[in-house]
Amino acid sequence: MPNLRPKFWENYPLSALTDDEWEALCDGCGVCCLVKFLDDDDPKFTEYTDVSCQLLDCTTGHCSDYANRKTFVPDCIRLTVDMLPNMMWLPRHCAYKRLHLGQGLPHWHYLKAGQDRHDKEMKKLGVAGRCHSELRFRDDEIEERVIRWVKI
Repeated sequence: MPNLRPKFWENYPLSALTDDEWEALCDGCGVCCLVKFLDDDDPKFTEYTDVSCQLLDCTTGHCSDYANRKTFVPDCIRLTVDMLPNMMWLPRHCAYKRLHLGQGLPHWHYLKAGQDRHDKEMKKLGVAGRCHSELRFRDDEIEERVIRWVKI
């Protein structure tokens, strides 16, 4: 575990977090790596698919080359504090979205509840075992793979 200040998510604004603290907020669900159809006017109407970025390991739900992802997937988003107001399509359990909205971390987040409780929740919310690489599909096939288990 990197060097994290105690309860940094409660004691500091998002803009004051270190890079390690910012990264530690991610619950690792992988939902942001799914192909989605965004409604520019209303993020509530965003449609997620079960199709993932080519770098996502669909077994683990984690990026296979996180440090170099932008080299292989130039349009991969590196989330920043300034982007959050326009990222309301993130899932409702997302720590970044929740903290931006003043909601606090979910009770099961590993920073609060430990890894075991976190892992149990990820089986319900995460993409591990529930997605397929975009390399397997044509664009018109992806449109047919909309899912409903991601809650915005």
